[in-house]
Amino acid sequence: MSTGPFGSAISSKFFVDDGVPVIRGGNLSPDVGVRIKDEGLVFVTEEKASEFERSVVEYGDIVFTCWGTINQIGMIDESARHKRYVISNKQMKLSVNPEAADHRFIYYLFSSPDKQSEILNNGIGAAVPGFNLGQLKKMPLSLPSISEQKAIVSVLASLDDKIDLLHRQNKTLEAMAETLFRQWFVEEASDEWEEVCLADFVAMNESTVTSRYPHAEIEYLDTGSLTDGIFGACQTLPLTDAPSRAKRLVSHNDILISTVRPDQRHYGIVKEPIDNLVVSTGFCVISCKRIDPHFVFLLLTNDEMTGYLHSIAEGSTSTYPSLKPTDIGAVTFQLAPQELLDNFASIAKSNWDKIEKNMNQIRTLEKLRDNLLPKLMSGEVRVV
Repeated sequence: MSTGPFGSAISSKFFVDDGVPVIRGGNLSPDVGVRIKDEGLVFVTEEKASEFERSVVEYGDIVFTCWGTINQIGMIDESARHKRYVISNKQMKLSVNPEAADHRFIYYLFSSPDKQSEILNNGIGAAVPGFNLGQLKKMPLSLPSISEQKAIVSVLASLDDKIDLLHRQNKTLEAMAETLFRQWFVEEASDEWEEVCLADFVAMNESTVTSRYPHAEIEYLDTGSLTDGIFGACQTLPLTDAPSRAKRLVSHNDILISTVRPDQRHYGIVKEPIDNLVVSTGFCVISCKRIDPHFVFLLLTNDEMTGYLHSIAEGSTSTYPSLKPTDIGAVTFQLAPQELLDNFASIAKSNWDKIEKNMNQIRTLEKLRDNLLPKLMSGEVRVV
């Protein structure tokens, strides 16, 4: 195995609009199965990538974050076999000798709870954790035979492939709804349609935790656990230990939009929430009263509107870009005839019902994979 040198990779001063993509911390994750996230990629020129030859990562390479969120890990997998990336100056790579190990096994190994804990426990620095080349080299590895590594990978990868397929189906379903929304309510909008304010059709932040709240334990959703409509894991907390931001209550079909840095796309639609779900006050909770929630969701989360809301947030007087609920309520749109709105609501509901069904299956598969991973890595469960 070999690693790229800590601190010698590409820094932000070399970023350009297009070229060779740069893997940064935001493109990695501590969550197994994520591989490399394509959202938020930046680029350098081919010439600059060639100058930093040791920073180039290709098929089979494992990428670690070595400064900040140090348990983030990624892998250049089959889907990126013919792509070429470089790593930023806060990442390092590990290239696997195929005669000694299967790179996919090494990826799963370092994604396992034991290795994740080992990385975190060995981090250096107090304010900003670090994990460097020397520490990586010292980590002991216990590897089964290549044939057993490949057998283990086949089990885990088959689950990840199914999860990835369901995520792609969901993106397609949402894209279909987005396309229909744009066609019916933007491209074919009539000048005769009345321009209205969103605030006339929704309520915001209706319900909060009070002294009468019945649950002693909550499932808390922070803004970082919701991105592009995908809900991550909640924190299970005693209500008495919950952060001060754990205040908002939600209902079925409520829309959540982060009021902080809206360009980071922390938004989604709540479906059949559990009774003790509490979300951060960093969200604006939008409850639709006289209009379909999927219409409102697509109205508020398309690229143009996201850019518009972010421009408002950047003009705020707070220390970071943020929105007020009234900013969201002031959004205007042209009100289409009720029959057209009803037709869209029917189609969008069907799409989101399928999305939610897929998400339930994804959660089941992820739980199975996450339960199997440490047992396969420790040898507690063997693949024959």
